Amino acid sequence: MDWKKIVERYYPKYYTIDQVKVFVEREKITEAEFLEITGEEYVA
Repeated sequence: MDWKKIVERYYPKYYTIDQVKVFVEREKITEAEFLEITGEEYVA
C-alpha cells in the first residue's frame, strides 16, 4: 500500500498535522516524506 499517496490525498483536508505524525511514528511514511507532504520538519 502506498501510504504516502494516501496521506497526500487527505492532508490537510481530513488529516491534521498531528495525525500525519502518527504515520511517521508507525513507520508508514518517512520523515522526508512528512516534510514533502506538510512542508514542515518532523518533530516527535
